[in-house]
Amino acid sequence: TEKLSITLKSIGEGVFTVDPGGRIDMMNRAAENIIGYSQDEVRGRDISDIVALRTEHNPEDIDLKKLIFQGDTGGFIDEDFVIVDKTGNTKYVLPIISQIKNTEDEIIGAVLVFNDITQRKKMEEEILKTSKIESLGVFAGGIAHDFNNLLTAIVGNISLVMLDMDKENRNYKYLSDAEKVIVRATDLTQQLLTFSKGGAPVKKASSVRDLLRDTVDFVLSGSNVKAEFDIQEDLWNGEIDVGQISQVIQNLILNAMQSMPGGGAITITAANVHAGDREIINFKHKNFIKISIKDTGEGIPQEHINKIFDPFFTTKPKGNGLGLSICYSIIQKHGGYITVTSEKNRGSTFHLFLPASQETVEISRRENNDFHVNGRALFMDDEEFIRNVGSRMLRRIGLTVDTASDGKEAVDKFKAARETGNAYDYVFVDLTIPGGMGGQEAITYIRKIDPHVKAVASSGYSNDPVMSDYRSYGFDAVISKPYRLPELSDLMKSLSS
Repeated sequence: TEKLSITLKSIGEGVFTVDPGGRIDMMNRAAENIIGYSQDEVRGRDISDIVALRTEHNPEDIDLKKLIFQGDTGGFIDEDFVIVDKTGNTKYVLPIISQIKNTEDEIIGAVLVFNDITQRKKMEEEILKTSKIESLGVFAGGIAHDFNNLLTAIVGNISLVMLDMDKENRNYKYLSDAEKVIVRATDLTQQLLTFSKGGAPVKKASSVRDLLRDTVDFVLSGSNVKAEFDIQEDLWNGEIDVGQISQVIQNLILNAMQSMPGGGAITITAANVHAGDREIINFKHKNFIKISIKDTGEGIPQEHINKIFDPFFTTKPKGNGLGLSICYSIIQKHGGYITVTSEKNRGSTFHLFLPASQETVEISRRENNDFHVNGRALFMDDEEFIRNVGSRMLRRIGLTVDTASDGKEAVDKFKAARETGNAYDYVFVDLTIPGGMGGQEAITYIRKIDPHVKAVASSGYSNDPVMSDYRSYGFDAVISKPYRLPELSDLMKSLSS
């Protein structure tokens, strides 16, 4: 027995020995780690009372003693099993069962070997999850591009009409309501674009403290849920895309609110996590900011916990199943990660780990949006309705505007204007021109004619790397579709200053 005990300790898999009645004789340290019980706690107890075994696709517990003593397994069982340990955590095992027989071929016991494959299963799930999101991104990005073109024409024309309308006019309210709906549609396309392959976040050093307070206060405004903040005094800045991380926080706060229909409190904590900390063992050379968002709601059922980040998975009657998938995708593209813990009727806690920055944060001061500028502009887009609304808005700002339908026409017009002494001061180009020269190629020719012209790239598709690194491609600024007159006015203000 002593030799057997020493041998068991040296085995990496979880090993149990049971007597003919199914009572546990011995188990090794690996088995203790799997089930969460010590050997002293379980010796002599029925193994079916200790080990709750089930298949991945069947929530009902398996009759383990029947499997041991009546099953014809031949030792190996070619199926993954799920074990719920003493603390309620789920683990995956691949079992081997061997019956022990005497010389009369009578069963006098059995040996069970459980190979813990939990980490392998989690890795497979991560790979599958990433593959789903990337596949969805190709599809979603194309839809969002066309949708944003349409929204640009609609919201641009609405903003022009409202500018000339008395706010007391009842039609002004109708247009204002329509504009708000379009903003919601824009949010939806932005969620779709988050999945787009190659849609990198535009990251810079930003205050996570300010972002958390501003976003949470905005989302909870007027609700029956209050926020409790616990933010480290010397919290680092984050290397983040403020818009995308704000979207993550909004989604998580909204989820927390929906889990507490009767009201309650959401606790938001943020702290520095230094390189090498055990919480970030896979990223030991980076510093992170850990953000935790805890609610006191109904919790997430254990059967759903591994699916919540999957695209289109939802348990809400009116949900689209994109919210948490978007959070996962954004955090992943930032070089961070997101985890969740949950307990039934005790609430859920989401943990975000974001790369930290040691750079200081520049404080920007926004001025009044009213702006007027003189000059000549060339506006290029393959869609006529975009050319119409874009040129109208630029003229409203004060510019004289000509249009072009593709890159070649833009280059030809720019060259002709330069030669006749009517050079353009500004050039606006769409990056994606199906079947024609796009904005990126066009601007390389235009820069050769006039290296000092102010060039702006526009796109409804975040797949293009120009949108996140525009200066490297010869542009002075970018503007994402759809945009309204105030956004265009702000951009012109920055270019002319």
